[in-house]
Amino acid sequence: MKLHTIETGRFKLDGGAMFGVVPKSIWESLNPADANNMCTWALRCLLVETGNKLVLIDNGIGNKQDAKFFSYYYLHGDDSLEKSLRKLGYHADDITDVILTHLHFDHCGGSVVRNNDKLETAFKNATYWSNEKHWLTATQPNAREKASFLKDNILPIAESGQLKYAVDGQEIIPDISLMMSNGHTEGMMHPIINYKNKTVVYVADMIPSSHHIPLPYVMAYDMQPLVTMTEKQQFLSQAAANNYILYFEHDPDVVCCTVKVTERGVKKDETFTLESYFGY
Repeated sequence: MKLHTIETGRFKLDGGAMFGVVPKSIWESLNPADANNMCTWALRCLLVETGNKLVLIDNGIGNKQDAKFFSYYYLHGDDSLEKSLRKLGYHADDITDVILTHLHFDHCGGSVVRNNDKLETAFKNATYWSNEKHWLTATQPNAREKASFLKDNILPIAESGQLKYAVDGQEIIPDISLMMSNGHTEGMMHPIINYKNKTVVYVADMIPSSHHIPLPYVMAYDMQPLVTMTEKQQFLSQAAANNYILYFEHDPDVVCCTVKVTERGVKKDETFTLESYFGY
């Protein structure tokens, strides 16, 4: 097995929405905002080579939406999903499995591409993994979350016949199992990867950046913020006790970290990249 960081670009989101009830006077030192109160965030995915499988976890925002849509999110940077795969010698057709942590547009937008007037899956030879509870949430969304679930990103996956449902705790591929959470959105999936005697957890939007490790740092985007706090507390206790490696999707600077227990709760400990930690 080998893990590869996949950068797909940067985008901007409102700082207040990302940090919730934490005052700007505190969070601005962590991720400075521009004149419009927008902060830069990563769109970072993960590629897992294991046996005869090539597994992609999330796939960024994609490129099929119109200019008006992208103008809201200030996409920037030189990275793209295609470019990052190509650097590793891979093409979209080589992907065997796509694990979608959840179906918000910034996590699954690259799942589907536009070919002239037709929408089709980007990874033609892959199984797409979601779960029944989250798929229902995404296809029959509540009014508050509806804007994050774009039909063009979601429905063509089911129509292609490539969709499979997983369940909480399932090992869908040897050494890759799933943990589910419900605070950010119902049925979000967190891949847990056993790699070189370490446990790497793709924390997705339960902990979108290393700045969100403290319990009160919960996004205003979360559907059930108190549930997020409970889920974070339970997970971070396990992570500290077992020296888990947390892999961040949106942190603009920190790719991975470990955590430790302090007198003021669980805090960030060492920060590193996969490549530096595992020596490749």
